[in-house]
Amino acid sequence: MVRRNKRFHAEVATSSLSDIMFFLLLFFLIISTLANPNVIKMTLPKSKNNEKTNKQLISLSVTEDKKYFLDKQEVAFDQLESELLSKVTPGSEETIVVRIPYNLQVQDLVDVLQIGVKNKLKFVIATSNTK
Repeated sequence: MVRRNKRFHAEVATSSLSDIMFFLLLFFLIISTLANPNVIKMTLPKSKNNEKTNKQLISLSVTEDKKYFLDKQEVAFDQLESELLSKVTPGSEETIVVRIPYNLQVQDLVDVLQIGVKNKLKFVIATSNTK
């Protein structure tokens, strides 16, 4: 009778598990880079009633040669304030999105934003998300 010195040992093949872990790690790295890094994390107030609002957006575009367009309609700068006030309904939650080229002077942006400050309008500056 021949006896074997080796006993049977149960083994778990881990090569496929390491491949799965690699793909999961890669997946989470890709997803984490898609998150917006410019967001400041904060705790927001909670409400019992959730209400969805239809926010109206008004587009204000400024070209490199300082031409002003309000919803794709050209407006002179001296008439910009009156045109904005005619488009905004009083007491509404309308937001004006300002699209201005990056190479214009800061003073050009401040001149536009002063209209919003003077008339208590909500202005948002549009940016591109390039790296």
